Amino acid sequence: MSKRHAGSCLCGEVRFEVDGDFQSFFLCHCSRCRKDTGSAHAANLFSTTAQLTWLSGEPKVRTFRLPSTRHQRSFCSDCGSALPGLQMNGALLAVPAGSLDSAIEIRPNAHILVADRAEWDDHLEDVPRCDGLPG
Repeated sequence: MSKRHAGSCLCGEVRFEVDGDFQSFFLCHCSRCRKDTGSAHAANLFSTTAQLTWLSGEPKVRTFRLPSTRHQRSFCSDCGSALPGLQMNGALLAVPAGSLDSAIEIRPNAHILVADRAEWDDHLEDVPRCDGLPG
């Protein structure tokens, strides 16, 4: 049985549903994904069968394609939040995991392009953890 997943951007102007299952979930450490997210890695879910439906705000969705590469990113034009997008001529749906509002059952399959990770992205499991804001 396929699942239905709800998602939205930070400002709430863009809302969407993904109907179907995700085949893979990768944490990508390449420099392009780090620039896209401003973080250690991107966390993206992928599906070749799920269907994306925009519930509201579709005119606010923009897609940036890096010239001469396959790299692209969709985002809300108001708040900049990462949003789902079709890639590979519509054959692949890429969904930023953080854009989902509903729980997912799939766990990451792998950290990828780890050789390209940031120099500070090593032994992060040793960094203290806080349940709230520090101090």
